[in-house]
Amino acid sequence: MLSNKLKDKLHEIIFEADTKMGKLFDIILLIAIIISVLVVMIESLKGIGQTTKTILIITEWILTGIFTVEYILRVIIVRKKLKYIFSFMGIVDFLAIIPTYISLFVAGTHYLTVIRAIRLLRVFRVLKLVHYLKEAKILYMALKKSFAKISVFLIFIVILTVILGSIMYLIEGGENGFTSIPRSIYWAIVTLTTVGYGDIAPKTTLGQSVASVVMILGYAIIAIPTGIISVGLINSSENLNTQSCKYCSREGHDDDAKFCKYCGETL
Repeated sequence: MLSNKLKDKLHEIIFEADTKMGKLFDIILLIAIIISVLVVMIESLKGIGQTTKTILIITEWILTGIFTVEYILRVIIVRKKLKYIFSFMGIVDFLAIIPTYISLFVAGTHYLTVIRAIRLLRVFRVLKLVHYLKEAKILYMALKKSFAKISVFLIFIVILTVILGSIMYLIEGGENGFTSIPRSIYWAIVTLTTVGYGDIAPKTTLGQSVASVVMILGYAIIAIPTGIISVGLINSSENLNTQSCKYCSREGHDDDAKFCKYCGETL
């Protein structure tokens, strides 16, 4: 078992980027992540030799072993283990290693390890890009505050596409490519989002008129989520510090803070 003093030191190195050792640890970690993602990409190429493929597989397992030890240490170090395990980055850290082990039983699943690329978000902490870190936190808070409104908006869009798809199914029918309501809903989604694949298109005058309205409506709808998030951005606070509380794993403390402003424990 690790002593509390050692846990505190490891927490400072692994979870924070304000110290020299913490920064060095994250830089090494980021390099390992980049290499592992490149290994998976190269392995997917056709025509690579068996020797090269073997080297890539060995490299992947070595890196997976390193990430596994790192994940276990993170779980051991934090005071509230479940909070970290089920946090966003905790889940990403776990998903970054599990596909390789699953590949022992299900072929090809190791390619899912490209999810490790998400861990590159730590580059903002490592390089002390405080401005970008601040903007990332503001964006996260804005999305979090706007979640309920965006959810209502998406439900409205789903209902709208079902209605529009059903209307176009009645107007056009199977002879014009609208062979079912689900296929017509697919057309409504493609048209409303202004993607316009063109694989299905109305042929009748009435159908084309409805399609014109849907296309114009699509441009109007695109602006709604932007407005919702913009309001959230205005109302979001700015957090600049990268120090992480060893008890609740929350960040965003003031530079001169001695205690966590979320749980009250000593930093």
